[in-house]
Amino acid sequence: MKDREKYTKFALVREMMQTPQILGSFKLENAQPVVDAIKETGKLFLTGEGSSRIFPAKNAIASELRAGSGLHIATDGSYQSCEYDLSDFAVFAASNSGQTKEIITLCNAVKKAGHKRLFGLTANKNTRLESIADQTFILSCGTEDAVAATKSVAEQALFYQVLLAQVQGKSISQKLSALAAAYSAALTVDIDPAVINRIAQAGTIYFAGRNDGVAEELTLKTNEIMRKKSDFLEGTYLLHGIEEVMNLHDVVILVDPYRSELELIQKLLVKGVGLDVFAIATEETIFPTIKVNSVDQLTPYVYLAAGWNILVEVGISLGINLDKPQRARKIGNVFI
Repeated sequence: MKDREKYTKFALVREMMQTPQILGSFKLENAQPVVDAIKETGKLFLTGEGSSRIFPAKNAIASELRAGSGLHIATDGSYQSCEYDLSDFAVFAASNSGQTKEIITLCNAVKKAGHKRLFGLTANKNTRLESIADQTFILSCGTEDAVAATKSVAEQALFYQVLLAQVQGKSISQKLSALAAAYSAALTVDIDPAVINRIAQAGTIYFAGRNDGVAEELTLKTNEIMRKKSDFLEGTYLLHGIEEVMNLHDVVILVDPYRSELELIQKLLVKGVGLDVFAIATEETIFPTIKVNSVDQLTPYVYLAAGWNILVEVGISLGINLDKPQRARKIGNVFI
């Protein structure tokens, strides 16, 4: 993704390019009440719809499990969450607009039940979410003009990760400048035009990766930005039967693949199905690889940035207006 008019004429690209600075300068303020609430209960529930939940919540869960923090963190969509007993959880509801119907429905329900640990995360002030939650945090990234959420997704995720580090008495602020640099590099790294052309011609684009929100978020963004069919294959799902319905017109993009399974992937999918496989990783693989820099536990953000790079390049190559899908809306389901 180069800083040229063909790219920057799109709000989507401009907002993506603002993300490194947002991450590098991030500061968590006035969070002691939520820190105390999480410590008190030892349980945190993260909810939202679409991009406000997929990467922010799942990245937080995966990061804490890797760190062995002992916190019980869970996530689900808001309507399903209405069926849960959340009385013992600190609950975080994320909605950029602050008026997402599913979120407001859940927040009304838990408040009616007498819940005292409900927190909101939004990009807008004076919203319905803010009027319901016990405390609401406003993102610094501001509102987005493009339909596809980008900079807000990354900031929401970092908000949770910095918050949970504070709960553990730790800090990751010293790594944010390195994260910003690696993120910017991944957004602008040159990608082989042959790779972009092959993805652009694909029937279905499969993203395979960990259940940390990265590959799943890119699957959603493929629909919104490239207007292509896509599917998320968690973990090694791509080795357990999905090849039966794949064909040579499809492509697979591996996000930080398990190195032990690369040869088998090549055998089953490249040789067996005839499709092409690409990778996003911190080192070269046996497949064409978009190589990024590692930032330890923050590297998933960099994988996300590299994925954005692919999506923009493919979208532009297809002549798509990246800012305005034909049917998708900025707020999918508005509370009225």
